[in-house]
Amino acid sequence: MAGWEQVGLLLLVLAVVWSLVVGALRWLAAHPWVPIALLLVAVAAGGVWVHRRREAARWNRVREQGLRYEMPQIDALHHRQFEEAVRDLMRRDGCPEAIQVGGAGDNGADVKATDPYGRLWVIQCKHRKAGLAGSAVGTPDLHVLNGTGRPVHNGDVVVLVTNGRFTDKAVAFARSQRLHLVDRHLLARWAAGSTPLWELLNALPSPRRPTSGS
Repeated sequence: MAGWEQVGLLLLVLAVVWSLVVGALRWLAAHPWVPIALLLVAVAAGGVWVHRRREAARWNRVREQGLRYEMPQIDALHHRQFEEAVRDLMRRDGCPEAIQVGGAGDNGADVKATDPYGRLWVIQCKHRKAGLAGSAVGTPDLHVLNGTGRPVHNGDVVVLVTNGRFTDKAVAFARSQRLHLVDRHLLARWAAGSTPLWELLNALPSPRRPTSGS
């Protein structure tokens, strides 16, 4: 008996649902303007959403184009915010697809960007709360970057950026391995100005045509 009661209850539910569906269809047939109005509202809402997204993107481009940082601002950043600031500066310079990838398993890359000349930049960021007074960036960090920047990330330009300073050994090692260093003084010029980083660095690889996938 319990099974028949369940079947009966199911049939009753289906009958109620069918009745509601038929009633709704009849009501809509008697008021054809309602679905049209709902469709217009949905289209208008979608248009507003698309417009807002485009405006947000436009203002982001404006902000990036006029982005400036003074060193006290940079010193006050969290190290993740420092990575984001470097990413935004690359976007300002003309790398709209620059991304912040720093974190666990980043293989030495905190920011990656493709410049207007088709070169892939692999950037490691080292933030020092104390700026120049903080510990100097040494060769161990450069060993990691050198071991992954080109072999793992296929970077054309491999850079380490810090708001602090480098040891003499780090400078010599970077020169021998074609790594580029951005210390506090060069960072100040880059962040507070409007000159792209590739115009501030020497001995960059020749431009190459961007591939269709870049």
